[in-house]
Amino acid sequence: MTQYTLAIDLNRCVGCMSCNASCKTVNNVPIGNFWNKVLRVGPTPMYEGAVFPDVEWYYLPLQCQHCENPACVDVCPTEASHKTADGTVQIDKEKCIGCQFCAMACPYGVRYLNEEERVVEKCTLCEQQIAQGELPQCVSQCVGLAKFFGDIEADPTMASFKGGYNTTLGEAAREYKPEEVHRLTDVGNGPSMVYILRDKKWIEEL
Repeated sequence: MTQYTLAIDLNRCVGCMSCNASCKTVNNVPIGNFWNKVLRVGPTPMYEGAVFPDVEWYYLPLQCQHCENPACVDVCPTEASHKTADGTVQIDKEKCIGCQFCAMACPYGVRYLNEEERVVEKCTLCEQQIAQGELPQCVSQCVGLAKFFGDIEADPTMASFKGGYNTTLGEAAREYKPEEVHRLTDVGNGPSMVYILRDKKWIEEL
């Protein structure tokens, strides 16, 4: 089996939004809509009772999680939303009727209706680029080397996941512990994207 996904080192993400801007440019995402977002989580107290300036936060890149058992696929009446052989979840615009059942079923709020085309859109992991052996645009343009792309079924350690500047997660990331590896809340859909966060409390705020 194959499950293409991203591993994101949150300690390296500086919130520059280059992933967001490059994605919109390459994929012609309409103004006001996003295939990926960068959220600021926090500020939160660094210790119990702490007040400013003893606070911390981190940036959380958020996009389609390309789930193992995607609810969006289950509710699609036309099979426009479907899971492919490479593990990604895609939308066939020729079949999409714009009913938005998939958008309502997504627990991460990462789908939207393209008002002009009347079809639902979301992150595709730049399927047009990975089919050519290239990286997703958000990965290749990440200036902080925070995003890495790979097949988590083939490499559960993620060490060989590829990032920009011709490097891998194993080469770029400083050491992390198993308890410092996170995923978004699983409500039965099995989100595939992996987040690494060291020395800070993981707080999922979507």
